[in-house]
Amino acid sequence: MKREFLSGVRAAVPVILGTVPVGIAFAVMARQAGLTVAQTSGMSLLVCAGASQMMAVGMYAQGAGLLAMILATFILNLRHLIMSTCVMHPLRGEKAAWKLLAAFGVTDETFAIFTTEQEEHHTISFFLGLVAVIYSAWNLSTLAGALASSLLPDIVSASLGIAIYAMFIGILTPSLTGNRRMLALAALTAVCNTLLTQVIPSSWALIASTLVCAWLGTFFVDIDGKGEQHGQQ
Repeated sequence: MKREFLSGVRAAVPVILGTVPVGIAFAVMARQAGLTVAQTSGMSLLVCAGASQMMAVGMYAQGAGLLAMILATFILNLRHLIMSTCVMHPLRGEKAAWKLLAAFGVTDETFAIFTTEQEEHHTISFFLGLVAVIYSAWNLSTLAGALASSLLPDIVSASLGIAIYAMFIGILTPSLTGNRRMLALAALTAVCNTLLTQVIPSSWALIASTLVCAWLGTFFVDIDGKGEQHGQQ
């Protein structure tokens, strides 16, 4: 178990290079939105989900209500249902307590590493090694960013405000490559959101446009990127 845990730790170390900058950016955004250092760090300790945290903080800064923030982050995190299923399948023989602990650590990073590893590493110890590194890196970078936010020059703090947009562009771009229908759906969602913000609060416009356009996308988007052949299959 110790050997597998350390193997998981080694496999997760390279991910720190991407986790730390985003953690610092989140902390700066949270402090700019009015959260205290304790609240900022507490959010990372209890939630540990980069994209969701950044979305929630962005919505909070815009004055969104609690229900709107909960719904938006829930929709964003629906992918975790599939990710958790893939992670838990090889761990189905483990005790429930271990699986509950592992479930808390299912993130995009731990999922990607674990599911691409060889079967010999599909153990609870290896997965918890991944979680230990990524969870620690995320929380330490959040704390560092929260403490340093007041010391950063205004221009640096302001530039980190675009981090949430950069993150979602990075998440979306791989899905759009070579898939014109997915690109059209993304554009449709953006247009729908823009129009809805003219008549309802932006937080609810985001939720409504996401749900409606996601439903529309089920009728014409081919997730394999072969939209032009989808009708012939």
